[in-house]
Amino acid sequence: MKRAIVLGVIALASLVIRPAADAQSLAPVPRIGVLRFSRASGSDPCMEALRLGLREHGYVEGKNIAIEWRSAEGRNDRAAEMAGELVHLKVSLIVASGTSAAEAAKHATRRIPIVLASVADAVGSGFVRSLARPGGNITGVSLNYPATTGKQLELLRQAIPGITRVAFLGSTSDPAARLFVEGLERAGQRLGIRTQVLLVGDGDEFDGAFAAMRREQAGALIVQPIFAESIRKIAELATRNRLPTVSYRRDFAEPGILLNYGADQRENWRRAAIFVDRILRGAKPGDLPVAEPARYELVVNLKTAKALGLTIPQSVLGKADGVIHP
Repeated sequence: MKRAIVLGVIALASLVIRPAADAQSLAPVPRIGVLRFSRASGSDPCMEALRLGLREHGYVEGKNIAIEWRSAEGRNDRAAEMAGELVHLKVSLIVASGTSAAEAAKHATRRIPIVLASVADAVGSGFVRSLARPGGNITGVSLNYPATTGKQLELLRQAIPGITRVAFLGSTSDPAARLFVEGLERAGQRLGIRTQVLLVGDGDEFDGAFAAMRREQAGALIVQPIFAESIRKIAELATRNRLPTVSYRRDFAEPGILLNYGADQRENWRRAAIFVDRILRGAKPGDLPVAEPARYELVVNLKTAKALGLTIPQSVLGKADGVIHP
């Protein structure tokens, strides 16, 4: 009789325990949205860096986390559309790359947490109150790109001694353009280099911008990183006009930009996964201090230098993290 009672208790316990275990196995998988301003392929280094960062925190896409990838394809109207779509899907959070994409996500929701993976200046763009105390529903990584312009001008002066005038090519559609211009003008005043600012709306205006650079006898050109879709055309125009170029992204070197100096974007995407993990575990984004770049990198394209008839001094090459040879 006692044995029958014990077996009955065990059987009853199993009925209680099994549904709990089954419920745990059927628990909804967290779904995050990733909104990029520029186009991206499935093998994009930044996307892979985010996946790597997530795996380091125990998340594997398709197993215990779902990712909704969206691209604005370089268009502000599509950024707003894609941000609205992610909000409609009720994602747990949105990872935003590009100031325009982050702006679209910010306007789309004040409730869903937003993790910045790649924006020029989180404070200057008004996404957070401060790096230490962001407040609201936004946190992540700020690239400090406008402040990087001073270092770029110093590299240009080392690479091209005697340079006195530098042009800047920016986008009228990017809300961060003014921050780049302000940073350039401050650095130019400090270094005694005159600056020429040219803001364009689309690729049809590139020819006119380069004609203006020729008229003003610009000695070099700094290219805003928003032009990922057009960087090859810009590099070709610059080479044709015998104009050395500088930008902020490592991946701009291969299309032909001469000097590429800026924060390591792959590392910043990987670090964005830290914020994703902490928010999924219950942290409030407004309580998570915004991170700044941990590593900057310089890539020199000697193939472009040869086409321009330039010899890059060893003082610059010695600092390079990567060199593209002819």
